[in-house]
Amino acid sequence: MKETYRVRVTKDYLVFSAGHFITFNGDTCERLHGHNYAVEAEVTGPLDENHYVIDFIALRDSLKQIVDQLDHHMLLPTVHPLIHVRTEDKEVHVQFEDRRWVFPECDCVLLPVANTTTELLAKYIGQKLLDDLKDRISIESIQQLRISVDENNGQWGDWIAEWDASES
Repeated sequence: MKETYRVRVTKDYLVFSAGHFITFNGDTCERLHGHNYAVEAEVTGPLDENHYVIDFIALRDSLKQIVDQLDHHMLLPTVHPLIHVRTEDKEVHVQFEDRRWVFPECDCVLLPVANTTTELLAKYIGQKLLDDLKDRISIESIQQLRISVDENNGQWGDWIAEWDASES
């Protein structure tokens, strides 16, 4: 028999409200709009000496810190081939073809993603979470991390990272 242990953190306060827009079909750009996002994390791995997969408090607190950094901001992709983002004089200038937007720099989060889809937001949050957890606790035994982002009460995007024992 093979056993698997998994923990999941989903809290009422793991939410953020943010503005964004995405492109699709190559050259179509949505109108600027926003969502009330929800985030959850799931970690799979063996039990440690304390008989748990990961410290819930460290996981919860790290995730909350990341979510708070996104809350009430405009989320902008910085590696999109057709969306050009530049910062100048405390403003963020964004251009897609003939459309332009200017935002106060302090109201924006510039993300190293190609599009601000839920899937890529989940990946961004997951990578930030791993970086933060590395500074707090040992994460070497994690076998899988799943981050889920909900943008519209039931429209979830997931990012799943998996490691096997040979990658440690």
